Amino acid sequence: MPLISVKNVSKEYKQQTKGKDGDGKRISGKKLIKAVNGLSFDIEPGEFIGFIGENGAGKSTTIKMMSGILYPTSGTIHTMGIEPYKKRRENAMNIGVVFGQRSRLVWELPMSDTFELYKEIYRIPADRFRHNVALFTEILDMGEFANTPIRQLSLGQRMRVEIALSMLHDPPILFLDEPTIGLDVVAKKNIRDFFTERNGREGTTIILTSHDMKDLDTLASRVIMITKGEMLFDGTFDTLKERYNAESVAVFTFSDGREPESVSFDPKKRTLPEIIAEIGNQGEISNVEVKNADIEDIIREIYNG
Repeated sequence: MPLISVKNVSKEYKQQTKGKDGDGKRISGKKLIKAVNGLSFDIEPGEFIGFIGENGAGKSTTIKMMSGILYPTSGTIHTMGIEPYKKRRENAMNIGVVFGQRSRLVWELPMSDTFELYKEIYRIPADRFRHNVALFTEILDMGEFANTPIRQLSLGQRMRVEIALSMLHDPPILFLDEPTIGLDVVAKKNIRDFFTERNGREGTTIILTSHDMKDLDTLASRVIMITKGEMLFDGTFDTLKERYNAESVAVFTFSDGREPESVSFDPKKRTLPEIIAEIGNQGEISNVEVKNADIEDIIREIYNG
């Protein structure tokens, strides 16, 4: 049985509109917006899902429905056997949620007090609480600011606290919506390592949305890509690259010092040795550099298409 099951889910909003009629009089009305349109997919225990799409594709809306924040207009979602938006209290014990643009932290409290507060909210046993606080503090390198008020922390430090907070009660499912937005390279690495550790050691099922394609390519074992609220792709990153791959480029340097020559080619249709044999007829080759399509370039081409 899938851990999460999404069946024919749609979400519609009514958006207020304003304008003028032919006589110049102001008029208002409502326009129906379909944010998600008939999505269906299953997620198995322990999967690490990269959930991607351009701005306005319906990613965040889908995440909010799966986490129980929003009701679907039609269709059904089951998370660990329950409809999350109907049993929000029960569902909250099974999930951790981090929204990069919204904070649950109390700015005047230090991290240590915030953790104690959530210990009571989630009724976390004392021994498990102490174990998780110690482990997360070490993995996310938070010891030096454990007693510093949240308002004095940097963005990267606050996000590490947010992520640790979401996992404090050992939820089997973690929803992450742009958790590394605006963070520097060091902070991103700490957070990536934490996700990898939780997914690998504990089997935590992680659903991650991010505009950082390299993050997703490094972390996720499967990618779900949507556009205009509809499914565009569901599979591994390797399959995505094979299906939509832009051409590779081979750059040839010659021994006689002439200008390097670039050759674009589809690896599925022409092999590199074949190209080397062709170019070799033009002169002695001193070096060959092959540049494969970057995952961000591939995604950009899909969006543009």
